[in-house]
Amino acid sequence: MSRDDDNNGWKSVYTGNLPEDREEPDAEPSRAREDEERPAPAPLPPRTRPGSPPERSSAAPARRAAASKPEPAPEPEEEEAEDDEPPKKGHAGFWSFLIALGLVALAAASILFYVWNGLRPPGSSDQAVRVTISKGMGAKKVGETLEAQGLIRNTFLFSMWLKYKNEGSRFQAGDYDFKPGMTNGEIVAKLNNGETVAAETIRFTIPEGFTVVQIADRLAKEGIIDKDKFMNAARNPSQFANSTWTKLIPTDDGLRYPIEGYLFPETYEMKKGSTESDIIDRMLAELDRKLGTLPEDWQSVLEERGWTLHELLTAASLVEREVVVDEERPIVAGVILNRLDKKMALQIDATIQYLLDKQKDKLTNDDLKVDSPYNTYQNKGLPPGPISSPSLKSIEAVLYPADTDYLYYVTKKDGSNTHLFAETYKQHQKNISASEKNAK
Repeated sequence: MSRDDDNNGWKSVYTGNLPEDREEPDAEPSRAREDEERPAPAPLPPRTRPGSPPERSSAAPARRAAASKPEPAPEPEEEEAEDDEPPKKGHAGFWSFLIALGLVALAAASILFYVWNGLRPPGSSDQAVRVTISKGMGAKKVGETLEAQGLIRNTFLFSMWLKYKNEGSRFQAGDYDFKPGMTNGEIVAKLNNGETVAAETIRFTIPEGFTVVQIADRLAKEGIIDKDKFMNAARNPSQFANSTWTKLIPTDDGLRYPIEGYLFPETYEMKKGSTESDIIDRMLAELDRKLGTLPEDWQSVLEERGWTLHELLTAASLVEREVVVDEERPIVAGVILNRLDKKMALQIDATIQYLLDKQKDKLTNDDLKVDSPYNTYQNKGLPPGPISSPSLKSIEAVLYPADTDYLYYVTKKDGSNTHLFAETYKQHQKNISASEKNAK
């Protein structure tokens, strides 16, 4: 190069013409400065596989132009991650099987725990629990009662256990004392054996020949019943279902008490707290039971005679009130039947006494004229119904009376409680005179 005095002090030794689009030499340093001032973007290092030679760049002038600026250190090359080998299908199936097996085992364990916990006894205690098992109560209802009292844990499982053990059909009704902590087997054994608690009871005796009113008075005096409730129940026999024969009681308005004569005289023991209806029901059931002990032909005897049970009990009640000595029962029964056959008035003082409700030592003529279908002096035949509760012996006496021709009898009045019998009215008058002489 040589110095150019006319221009910028330097002159190119190149004397050829510059192309038109070639910038003046003076622009080179300016552009170079601009290039130096504008930061060049750092090129991304090429991803190369290890061991491969670096590619040569064709932009050598650009690297030389930026040579004065230090290049940033190339980022460390990331090693290319090797692809994981895909899991085998056999491994996935094995793990699925193990998970499913674990779930089944967990479910089975939960069920077993539920059953075991539901069947094991509750916490034990020395304090007994009273449980009442009613007649006809099913196994499920028994389980509900036991669970409510804290004696079992689960009614459903207890019922299933009973079914599995073929139990529950032999449970006996009654009151039981169980202690919490008893096993299911111990509870079932107690129910099957009927190991009930001896309930507090009431005991009373109804004498033979008592009327409904006398029965009510005695029971009320002993504090067992309320007399008014008892008498109201006695007037409504339809409410009593334990007796077969009370359903056949005639609906006669002349009856004072429909169940008169049906309350069997006996000694009874009943649960304390029994109601008036409970007591009547029990006594009616006892009559059915006693009738079942009569000879097998007793109903045939009634049919041949054309009588009903109501008429049998009516005649038996007359015998009961007239006779004290058992040997005379069939004889007095024979007198009654003989007079009925002859269409004679029975003229039995006991029927008048029944109307008075109180025993009189001697009846007056006015008493014998009382207007009532029960007055056997004024009316022929049997009264509308029984006048007392007859004994089984009096019932048997009417069924099988003594075969005599007696039509009359009178008390001896000698303290023997026996009678003088006669076939004719004349003989009867003599017996009355003899009786008066023996009066003490």
